[in-house]
Formats: sequence, structure tokens, C-alpha cells
Amino acid sequence: MALLRRGVELKTPGQLDAMRRAGLVVGRTLAALSDTVRPGMTTAALDAVAEELIRADGATPSFLGYQGFPASTCISVNDEVVHGIPGPRVLGEGDVVSIDCGAIVDGYHGDAAVTVTLGEVRREVAELLRVTEDALWAGIGAARLGGRIGDVSHAVESHVRGAGAYGIVEDFTGHGIGTAMHQPPDVPNLGRPGKGLRITEGLAIAIEPMVVLGDQANDTLDDDWTVVTRDGSTAAHFEHTVTVTPDGVWVLTALDGGRDRLERAGIAYGGR
Repeated sequence: MALLRRGVELKTPGQLDAMRRAGLVVGRTLAALSDTVRPGMTTAALDAVAEELIRADGATPSFLGYQGFPASTCISVNDEVVHGIPGPRVLGEGDVVSIDCGAIVDGYHGDAAVTVTLGEVRREVAELLRVTEDALWAGIGAARLGGRIGDVSHAVESHVRGAGAYGIVEDFTGHGIGTAMHQPPDVPNLGRPGKGLRITEGLAIAIEPMVVLGDQANDTLDDDWTVVTRDGSTAAHFEHTVTVTPDGVWVLTALDGGRDRLERAGIAYGGR
């Protein structure tokens, strides 16, 4: 493993394989949680399922104890953007539920998030989720060896701006990832192409657009974790951990490595 200036960590192929193992744990856990979550369930009960799944898969939850965080997942509901603490809240029909999950395998982290709806929701809410997830994949598809982090940021922003009058949360960003869950560089969801750190073989980043139906202004609740929209508008959050190999893009937290979405977009798949 090498370090670039500013503390950026570059992984060897074997270390990326460890990250892929962590990413698969995260991907399997999120898929199971998306199938499990339902009205009448508490967010604490959903978190308990997540911890059991992560540990049964031979991994350790990344979030549990991180800077004092008390749970294995962040579960954010409706106007909660990110970092919601699981607890006694009972989920209901029509809720929008973002689940953010991390796992450690052999000292390496995987980190991803998905937003799901419980039952019927308004058309504009369903569209918010679609736009946010597609913006994630636009950012993923913009990652190229020799390119810049700003290319990813610009692709996310351009997709959202082109889809409608959505708010892009500016205060929270994606990030580098590897032997720590959060590392340099930051990966903003707004930016200019050709700017920022050069994307180099061995770099792994978490790309995670956070998009809202209203204004992007937000506040952190008294629990010092949960971030909510100031105007009460609904939020969506999607995330994947990504690296770029000489063959193309490899989505470490996607169960298929991202092959289907990348190849449908005409982007080279770089997994193994």
C-alpha cells in the first residue's frame, strides 16, 4: 500500500480484493435489509438484523462505535438526510427509509447506502429516488484513470440539475476509503470537471449523492448525528464504494461489481 501526498491511500490488487470482500458483505446486507424493512418495524429492529447479518458473514460493522456512534447502520427517515440513529421509531406506510451500512473485512472497509419506500408514495418522491440513484451511477461512470475527482462531482451535479429543481446537499460529501472508513479525498456532489485529485490505480472512493425535494439547507439534531432538511422536505441517499482498474470501473459494493449498469451505459467494467 502506498500513500500519496495529503494522506491518500492507494491499495494493491490484493488489498482491493479485501475491499471487495467487505463490499460484498455490505451489498448482501443492504439487499436483505431492503427486503426485510416494513411498516410496523422499528429502526432499532432493522439495525439488529443488519448487525447479525454482518457478523454472520465474517465481518465487523464499520459504524458501531465510530466516533461514538451507537449502532451498526445509519437509518434516516423522510426528512432525515443522513446519520439517523436507529431506535424506537416505528416505520409506517409511505415512509422513505435510507439505510447506510459499512463492514470491515481483513482491516478494509466497504460502505454503501440505499433508499427504499414503504408502500405507496407520491410520484415526486419516487422520482426523487430514481434521480438520486441515477446520479450516483452518473458519478460512477465518470470515474477514469487519469481523470479527476471533479469529473465525478460534476457528473453527479449535472445529472441532478438536468432532472429538475432538486436540492443537492453540499455540507456532506463522499470520501476516500480503505483501512479507514473516511479518508482523503473528499468527493463532493457538486464540482467542476478537470479539478481535484487525479484518479489513480489503487484509489478507492465512496460516491454518495444526497438529494432533497426542497432546499438543501440542513440542521443536525440534538443527538449530534441526525441531519434533517431545514424545510422538512424529503431526502434520498445512495452510495457505492468504487475503484478504477486498468480494465475499467469496479463497484466494490455492488453484488455484480456494477457490471450490468456500467455495460448498459457503454462503460468498461473493471472487476475481477
